[in-house]
Amino acid sequence: MSSARPERLWAIVEAEKGGVFRSDDSGKRWKLVNSENKLRQRAWYYSRLYADPKNPDQVYVLNVGFHVSKDGGQTFTSIRVPHGDNHDLWIDPDDPERMIESNDGGAAVTYNGGRSWSSIDNQPTGQFYRVTTDDRVPYRIYGAQQDNSTVSIPSRTTGFGIDESDWYSVGGCESGWIAPKPGPAEIVYAGCYGGAIGRYDHRTGQEREITAWPQLAIGLAPKELKYRWQWNAPILVSPHDPNTLYHAAQVLLRSRDEGQTWEEISPDLTRNDKSKQEASGGPITKDNTSVETYCTIFALAESPHEAGTIWAGTDDGLVQITRDAGKTWQNVTPKGMPEWIQVNSIDVSPHDKGTAYIAATMYKHDDFRPYLYRTTDYGQTWTKIVGGIPDGAFTRVVREDTARRGLLYCGTETGAFVSLDSGANWQPFQLNLPVVPITDMKVTASDLVISTQGRGFWILDDLTPVRELNASIAGKPLHLFGVRPAMRWNGFGGGTDEGGGAFGRNPANGVVVSYMLAAKPDEKSALTIEVLAGDTVLRTFTTRKAEGPPDPAIETLGEQKAGFNRFVWDMRIRDAKLVPNAIIWGSSDGPKVAPGAYRVRVRLGDTVAEQSFTITANPMTGTTIEDYRAQYELLKDCRDRLTDIHAAVLSIREMKAQIQAIVDRAAKMGKDAALKEPAKALIEKLSAIERRLVNPDIKSSQDVLNFPPSLDHSFAGIASVSSGADARPTAGSLILYRESNAKLTAVLADYKAIRESDVSGFNAAVTAAGVPPVGGE
Repeated sequence: MSSARPERLWAIVEAEKGGVFRSDDSGKRWKLVNSENKLRQRAWYYSRLYADPKNPDQVYVLNVGFHVSKDGGQTFTSIRVPHGDNHDLWIDPDDPERMIESNDGGAAVTYNGGRSWSSIDNQPTGQFYRVTTDDRVPYRIYGAQQDNSTVSIPSRTTGFGIDESDWYSVGGCESGWIAPKPGPAEIVYAGCYGGAIGRYDHRTGQEREITAWPQLAIGLAPKELKYRWQWNAPILVSPHDPNTLYHAAQVLLRSRDEGQTWEEISPDLTRNDKSKQEASGGPITKDNTSVETYCTIFALAESPHEAGTIWAGTDDGLVQITRDAGKTWQNVTPKGMPEWIQVNSIDVSPHDKGTAYIAATMYKHDDFRPYLYRTTDYGQTWTKIVGGIPDGAFTRVVREDTARRGLLYCGTETGAFVSLDSGANWQPFQLNLPVVPITDMKVTASDLVISTQGRGFWILDDLTPVRELNASIAGKPLHLFGVRPAMRWNGFGGGTDEGGGAFGRNPANGVVVSYMLAAKPDEKSALTIEVLAGDTVLRTFTTRKAEGPPDPAIETLGEQKAGFNRFVWDMRIRDAKLVPNAIIWGSSDGPKVAPGAYRVRVRLGDTVAEQSFTITANPMTGTTIEDYRAQYELLKDCRDRLTDIHAAVLSIREMKAQIQAIVDRAAKMGKDAALKEPAKALIEKLSAIERRLVNPDIKSSQDVLNFPPSLDHSFAGIASVSSGADARPTAGSLILYRESNAKLTAVLADYKAIRESDVSGFNAAVTAAGVPPVGGE
């Protein structure tokens, strides 16, 4: 209804002679004003029409494009929007120039009637069908996102976060499975609707179509196709042979030459109900895109234990298995499972070759209950395992942990669940995850990676604590979980956002220490964490408040809470000890330790817990352990020399203050005549030493551009240069360090001589003048 002229009504009608209709008399009579196909194609998917609230002749129709008519519907022109497939529109009733429209890419706002729109790139709304990872370090994540490209994105970067500049498409299209080829070659197989599958080579950027039967499926009924490939047809690389590739239609196809040739290794594994293979839609409008192709293999898994043992699940409710690479197949569908259910995922246990899990969905039949099943005998018998998952949370995926037998993760329409007992009991595993449908899961590198339908990819970093969960932990005042190996990583950690907006978060850059506390620590039972190399304590952190002057060797531990806590050690020893407000152009950071074995000790009152852990080299750099150690030793020496310099400077400044205080006291006593000149001379000598060590004129971050730096900056500069990458220090850095250290030795020797000679002489003059000492000196 037009708010500008209430008797004017608009309708868009799906009919053989349909289109945009208008009534100017509140519906008594109607007139077809426009029948262009661009306004009414795929009617079930679009058919959205909106009247301008101020202009009775202006109306919008949303379809693949975004269309507007300003002449009562007679003609429509297209308005450029950020993304195609437009589904909804809000028009400000007071200011029609202001609109919000939604499309398959997100939501966009205009303030000028559509001449320009806000970005959709600031919304974490990616809808991914599946997720997989490769075997790189760090691993990359792959998925195909609805009405957009495929994505390969790193699980961590060296930057502040993970953003669009870090990912690239790997061919295929919005709907398909993705299968990276194992090994160093950057070959990825990616699917698309209609059975399309591409071999993408990231080194060349080329994608070669390798479809087994390149019949154009668009517009055809499934019964007319040689191969019924679903929109989301499975693609797998064999875990036993990187050159064996599978692609599933109603039969399973296999290629052993990267898609050059294919062979069928199964009969039709579906129910092959011909009544469900007619054209989609109708009788007015057909919609054959392959989304609606039915009686297909929808889930596929090859056993990691036995080559040629392959499980297949169909979208019409069957589970099939072959144990001889496809020569014979057996129907092992669970008894009692709904007849036409969609088997959405199959997971073969990483711990037992006869155990497998399936997740199935029945929501297309208005049944939103969870369906999960477990077999331990190759499908001869099944157990339904849904206890604890509520009705309404229908299940798309279940995966078993790769390290702990019986630890299961499940993705549902409403979020994540976890089971510690092979699925007998489930509990929510949501943590900070948005309430969002989970489409797939992958356990890799001790992380849990998930794909969602509307919130992109998420990673739960470090599953070590989950793998150790048991009932006995709850009663302990302190439980320290095992610490997984931490890789040296020359970048940032933690990211800038809680998994939203334009940035993804990086994992913590350091050693992650996880522990459970029965109660929040207090002063009587302070929590202390020590990091050790052998028996040497490298760092100490505590919640205990210092009594008196703080111990510089003990650092403050952040806020703790009852329950689960995490602490991240950045792999560094303590920073150099500098004078207050020191300005350093370079690095005064404590260096990262070299790869090797370390320990963490956690104390809570009288309770002490320890865990050993390792720091590993970054395999991407090729840096040897000897290189790491050489770098650490130089950086530690630079840190120690900086500490020596600033300790000497602090001593000099304290000494000069004491000299001035003595002279001031002598003046009040009328005894300063004999002390003024010796004091002045001594302060000048001490100041000269100080300036050789540091430049006191540098008081702001860029003063170094005006006031030449002193010896401290030589060590800070060497440290900055030598810590920029995981590498052995250059010859130049080592030579400059030796020269700088020789200069420092000479300066400190001069300072020692002044203390032993000039300072002693001044003290004798003070005594002779009868002036009491200051501060005991």
